[in-house]
Amino acid sequence: MSGTTVAALPAEQGDGGEAPGSGAPVVLAVDLGGTAMKGAVVAEGGAVVAELTRPTPGGDILGALVTLFHDLREVAGVAEREVVGAGVATPGMLDEQRGIVHYASNLDWRDVPLLDILQGELDLPVAVGHDVRAAGLAERTFGAAQGSDDFVLVPIGTGVAAALVTAGGTITGATGAAGEFGHIPVVAGGEPCTCGQRGCLEVYMSGAGVARRYREAGGSALSTRRIVARLGSDPLADRIWGDAVDVLAQGLTILTLLLDPKVVVLGGGVSHAGDALFAPLERAVTAGLAWRERPAIVASGLGGDAGRTGAGLLAFTAAR
Repeated sequence: MSGTTVAALPAEQGDGGEAPGSGAPVVLAVDLGGTAMKGAVVAEGGAVVAELTRPTPGGDILGALVTLFHDLREVAGVAEREVVGAGVATPGMLDEQRGIVHYASNLDWRDVPLLDILQGELDLPVAVGHDVRAAGLAERTFGAAQGSDDFVLVPIGTGVAAALVTAGGTITGATGAAGEFGHIPVVAGGEPCTCGQRGCLEVYMSGAGVARRYREAGGSALSTRRIVARLGSDPLADRIWGDAVDVLAQGLTILTLLLDPKVVVLGGGVSHAGDALFAPLERAVTAGLAWRERPAIVASGLGGDAGRTGAGLLAFTAAR
């Protein structure tokens, strides 16, 4: 298991905190990203029994993913746990029923039959889910959206996406591409986006977008975190961040009027900006909703663990 981070952990969430060696059922869960594969052995109550993380390779991603699952199974065996299923949360346009990833740009995948491949390799019930929608399931079960049948999860990292839940059901869309919140064109005639459109939300409000706009406006090459740290002392940082918050507020106003969520959950690295994000964002969304109250806007309860926890929940569903 070279090049791997492995840790045995106490119960982190939920009520499934049985001690290792109890023989209790567990599943293998992986949140597959463009830069990292975050794996875990997850108990039924959501507790992470052990975790194992590796960088996503530039070459044979499928081979590395299968190896990661086998190594997670070995970790579970050492802890004398009964592995009953496996789940993976993946980015891209996805047919979740058939487990086919039709397109994932950051993995360079087209029409990959991921479910069939993993079932053949693992000889276990397997679930394949969209990464952001899986994270939304985890937030609803264990995190900031508990008790809500109507909410939106918006992870803001390098890019921006959304999990849309209404009346207890997750909206997937006709092609499995629902939730491309970052590519809503909210600025008419705005700056070009890598997707080919202009004025997309994530051009202005995303980790990559804020850093790029600051640099191109004459600032230093800084991360978004460092730009936020300069607020109040750097007029350029104030302007670029103000643009980002205004664009996000416009997008959330649109989502609120369309879906009427009870809660908006913000995740991803940019959500760690704290009051520098939430205070002006709440004011701007309130102002944009002239005739109705805004939904609660809160930080993710699970943070970076939401995707793999959601993959674990999907795996238990497949096992049943």
